Amino acid sequence: MPGIVSATGVLAFLTDEEPELKVFALQTLNDDIDTVWTEVAAVLTQIEALYEDESFPERQLAALVLAKVYYHLQAYNDSMVFALAAGDLFKLDSPGEFEETIISKCVDQYIAVNAAKKAAPQASKNTDLPELATTFASGAEGAVMSPTTPFSQTTLPPKSLLSRDSIDNTMLEATFQPAFKQGRSGSIAELPDQATGSLQRVVERLFESCLEQGRYRQVVGIAVEAKKLDVLRSVIKRASDDEKKAKSNPLENSPGPAEDLMEYTLGICMDIVQERAFRTEILRLVLDLLNEIPNPDYFAIAKCVVYLNSDEEASRMLRNLVEKGDRSSIANAYQIAFDLYDNGTQEFLGKVLASLPASKPVKKESDENGEQSHESESLLQNKQEAPENELPEQVSKAYSNIREILDGSKTIRLNLEFLYRNNRTDLSILNKVRDSLEGRNSIFHTAVTFCNAFMNQGTTNDKFFRDNLEWLGKAVNWSKFTATAALGVIHRGNLSQSRKLLEPYLPRQGGLSSGSIFSQGGALYAYGLIHANHGADALDYLKEQFSQAEEEVVQHGGALGLGIAGMATGDWEIFEKLREILFQDSALNGEAVGLAMGLIMLGTGNVKALEDMITYAHETTHEKIVRGLAIGMALIMFGRQEGADVLIEGLLNDPDPTLRYGGIMTVALAYCGTGSNKAIRKLLHIAVSDVNDDVRRIAVMSLGFILFRKPGSVPRMVELLSESYNPHVRYGSAMALGISCAGTGLDEAIDLLEPMMKDPTDFVRQGALISLAMILVQQNEVMNPK
Repeated sequence: MPGIVSATGVLAFLTDEEPELKVFALQTLNDDIDTVWTEVAAVLTQIEALYEDESFPERQLAALVLAKVYYHLQAYNDSMVFALAAGDLFKLDSPGEFEETIISKCVDQYIAVNAAKKAAPQASKNTDLPELATTFASGAEGAVMSPTTPFSQTTLPPKSLLSRDSIDNTMLEATFQPAFKQGRSGSIAELPDQATGSLQRVVERLFESCLEQGRYRQVVGIAVEAKKLDVLRSVIKRASDDEKKAKSNPLENSPGPAEDLMEYTLGICMDIVQERAFRTEILRLVLDLLNEIPNPDYFAIAKCVVYLNSDEEASRMLRNLVEKGDRSSIANAYQIAFDLYDNGTQEFLGKVLASLPASKPVKKESDENGEQSHESESLLQNKQEAPENELPEQVSKAYSNIREILDGSKTIRLNLEFLYRNNRTDLSILNKVRDSLEGRNSIFHTAVTFCNAFMNQGTTNDKFFRDNLEWLGKAVNWSKFTATAALGVIHRGNLSQSRKLLEPYLPRQGGLSSGSIFSQGGALYAYGLIHANHGADALDYLKEQFSQAEEEVVQHGGALGLGIAGMATGDWEIFEKLREILFQDSALNGEAVGLAMGLIMLGTGNVKALEDMITYAHETTHEKIVRGLAIGMALIMFGRQEGADVLIEGLLNDPDPTLRYGGIMTVALAYCGTGSNKAIRKLLHIAVSDVNDDVRRIAVMSLGFILFRKPGSVPRMVELLSESYNPHVRYGSAMALGISCAGTGLDEAIDLLEPMMKDPTDFVRQGALISLAMILVQQNEVMNPK
């Protein structure tokens, strides 16, 4: 039947007294609304009156017509409200543009409303994130916004997917209320009460439609963005139930929909969700669901427990796998132990090790002579009290191997062996570099030392030093410190020989060492480097030497060694030893002590440590100490994201440029690798507005830390900055390219750096050359002709 050309006659029926004629008019208009909507727009008030008349039999039809007219008028919020009022007449499965647009608006509205509800009750207190009580100025209103690239391509509402879980960690007035209408389309509607229920029903119908078609990921995306963890749980459960119903003859090792969906959820949680507290909630949910599966993905569980810092869960998982006893379970336990070591901190690994059973096999009741052993007798007597000590030999061996993996000795030994066997460094290059300038030039001597250390890192190949003892003897003062410390880089991981290798340089008991204090300090630093992030066997010795040291240079090296070896242990005893030396107010060792304090507390967000450090930074007059403490505070906030916002705002508002420098480093490390738009905006603003060149330089450089997971986006971002009138900004842009694009051989980055090698300012040329070297790491002529 052909559609109507003009609606004039049909519209006249709307004023008729007969309801049947009004219904006929609405049905006719609904069928041909795309062609006659311009005429219908003139009588919207009449149709709205019909909708509001509770005695009218087809109110939903009137609402549907109104929705379509408002859609053509591009009043999408009004269109959505009336479409919701149309009830079942609004068809979700229709393929038209009107339906798709309204569904999109409904989803946006659902996300905005639920995300706002989720955020409101949690504004009271968030115990997961440290709150730093300082006297900093407040008022960084923009800190509440945390936009990122969402699942749709438009702007997020302020409390959507990646917004802050708690405003306790932002410098906001207590009365601050985020504007509700700052939505992704700029016009999120405030729905009447009756429409809210309709919205819920429409979205539930949409979810059901997706689930029936097996499109689970779409529902997961909306649930995560709307912060609806109950929906997320139900979707994964539904996928699991559907899998069980449909299972006829599946492939033995192929992942099912539920397992695949949890892997997808874990992926978006780790890669897209940037709000730390909400990410933790999702991970706990995924972890609970994984544990309910008879044969779960243990590697996914390992990812969760490392991020959640749940050492009890990690220990329980390893115990379960070992107790199963089959070859596959033991292999999984070993691989998970390797994963935990690669991703966990020393503090976390130490707790896991402490909770595992002692790897002592059960003794036989009698020895070869028939005499009962005392150990066995003791074990039998205490069988009820300490059953964990009675381990079968196979289980004991498994625990022994797991302990060896978790404490790092297995990985370190394998890495050392691999690097030693596959060392292909060309010493002739080093010899040419050595002969190019006079060795007594300390800067050049240090550069060659670094070159040798980096080329031979972890290979134990110190032949260049042994062949050039005369050249090495030209080193004086800090060059001597560097040359000795370089041995630690070359022998990194050579744990068994570390003391023997450094014996000639290490401080002797009673201070009788005849070596230079710079060699002694460098040797302590080298000792820490050899035991980097594996300080169990080195910390006691380093603490002893650090406490006994009287020379500031030796204390400097000892502090750095302690920091490197005790990285992320959170050891308060070491922190207090460092603090004692810090309070001596010596500029020479104070900077190293500040860095070491940050390394010991790396990523812990320890509030007491931060308060001590920032108080002393305001009291001391030494710029070096302030700089060391500023970078140390940044290290403590590594990976804390929004948990560092209070500290960031306080440091950036400080009148001391060195502390503002530390504030920028805190942004870089707290949001390292996240690609956070909020952090990038903050850095770009400081890069063009701060009055201090050092602060502007580090602000641009820090872009590389934020975006190192997205190297392709950095050249475009720093292109204009690389042409700045300020040489410090140009240097920062060069280093940002080097940090973010290291090892990629990215042509766009190289094209920006090549002109900078001819820059009139010497340190800009230096930065360009360093960055080029970083970008071209492990590149050859085939991979990159440049």
